[in-house]
Amino acid sequence: QVQLVESGGGSVQAGGSLRLSCAAFGYSNSMYSMYSMGWFRQVPGKDLEGVAIICSDGGSSTYYADSVKGRFTISQDNAKNSLSLQMNSLKPEDTAMYYCAADLRRGCRSSGLRYRGQGTQVTVSS
Repeated sequence: QVQLVESGGGSVQAGGSLRLSCAAFGYSNSMYSMYSMGWFRQVPGKDLEGVAIICSDGGSSTYYADSVKGRFTISQDNAKNSLSLQMNSLKPEDTAMYYCAADLRRGCRSSGLRYRGQGTQVTVSS
C-alpha cells in the first residue's frame, strides 16, 4: 500500500513563496512508478481542484491550472521518491488545503487518483 505524506504548508503574506513536498512510502521507487502524480487543493464547501499534474505514460507531460500558470512549478525527484510544488507570487485565493495524489494505473489522470495524502494547509494573507 502506497502512502503519501505532504509537508511544507504554512502561512505567508501575499507575494511570498512556499515549497510543498510529498514523500511516498510503501515500496521503493513508488513515485517513479506512478503514471499520474500531482497536487490538488480544496477550500471548504468547494470541489477538489487540480493544481499541477505530471503524467509519465509514454513520456513526461506537465499540466497546470490556468490560475497558477507562471507562478507554480511541479517537479519530481525520483532519487528522493518525492514530488514537490514550488509556489511563488502567492495570492490570498491560493489559500486551501493542498493534497498530493498519485496513481499507478496507466494513462494520464487529472481526477480520481488512487493514492492521496492527508493534506497540508496553505494560508495566504493580504
